[in-house]
Amino acid sequence: MNKSVYLLTVIAFIVGMVELIIGGILDLVAIDLQVSIGKAGILITVFSLVYAIAAPILLIMSAKMERKKLTLITLVIFLFGNLLAALSPSYNLLMLARIITGDSGSLLVVLCIVLASNIVERKYVGRAVGLVIMGVSGSLVLGVPIGLMLGNVYGWRAPFFLITSLTLLLIIAVKFAMIPIQPEKSVPLRQQLATLKSSKLSFAQMTTFFFLAGHITLYGFFTPFLKTELGLNGTWVSIVYFIYGIAAVSGGGIGGTLTDRYGPKRVMVFFITIFALCMFTIPLTTFSFILFIFVVIIWGITSWTITPAMQTYLIDTSPETASIQQSLNNSSLHFGIAFGSFVGSIAVEHVPIEVNSYIGGGFVLLALASIIFSMTRPKLTNA
Repeated sequence: MNKSVYLLTVIAFIVGMVELIIGGILDLVAIDLQVSIGKAGILITVFSLVYAIAAPILLIMSAKMERKKLTLITLVIFLFGNLLAALSPSYNLLMLARIITGDSGSLLVVLCIVLASNIVERKYVGRAVGLVIMGVSGSLVLGVPIGLMLGNVYGWRAPFFLITSLTLLLIIAVKFAMIPIQPEKSVPLRQQLATLKSSKLSFAQMTTFFFLAGHITLYGFFTPFLKTELGLNGTWVSIVYFIYGIAAVSGGGIGGTLTDRYGPKRVMVFFITIFALCMFTIPLTTFSFILFIFVVIIWGITSWTITPAMQTYLIDTSPETASIQQSLNNSSLHFGIAFGSFVGSIAVEHVPIEVNSYIGGGFVLLALASIIFSMTRPKLTNA
């Protein structure tokens, strides 16, 4: 397999880190920039919202540009956005930085997925795309604990300086290690959105939206939850995040294996149900740290088990529009993160932090209802 795929995976990982890296240091950002925790949480919302909207649009706008050149230009913009974040003296400037990194980051990840499928032999396409997706999912899980660890030791700006440095190294690597790649014909945005006329597909996409919205309603504000409800200091908060991260990364592998054995429908219904139970149970376990950690591990595993199942379900449901469905599902995921972080930021301003878990659990139940409804729709005859 072409070794450039591993470079693309690293790019996807670094970009993905930026989305949630601020989640673990919301309190540090809020104190330094003199804003509330809820207002600091909007920084996650804006990034994810921009990311979800920009990805398909920017890919179409840049359809005729040579891919290596486009990747380099986008990486430079991404570097500038993170440097601006690291140096931001105000909340508004940090918000601008998040918009810049959301725009450029969305294009970079889509480029990585497209390029990975184009630079390898046909028999390696699935593995190549899977590696890039693993980079994204791994970064979303590990971004928060990495940001938390650096932020507690060196201040909230340190994670962004790290990302800036790593992006500079990536620019050098792409410049000298990647060959020029001519673009392929892109699918018009109108054609992509037309596939959502099918209720079977649209409710599948809604499942991802509600699932991530429910997850981020709590996970995006997990640091203040841990400090308020369990009285943990920075070190112990980092430990909890890393335990969660290991569980979540393993969940992707477990989900893939179980999907191959039992099929995507059974896997999604079962694990979305377990995930909802975890969301409703977490606030009730804070009296016992051991019990709490046990539930967090289950929560972490189930948070990513449905990802391979959903991808398989979309491909099985509409194989002729599989690539379009994957692109839309990526947007659904980030719309969910944006919506969940927005709802969570409002909730923490008005109700006790544990309520975020119950609100999130409600969204996950909507995800369960969505996928069951999708599964009961007739098979597609023409997507």
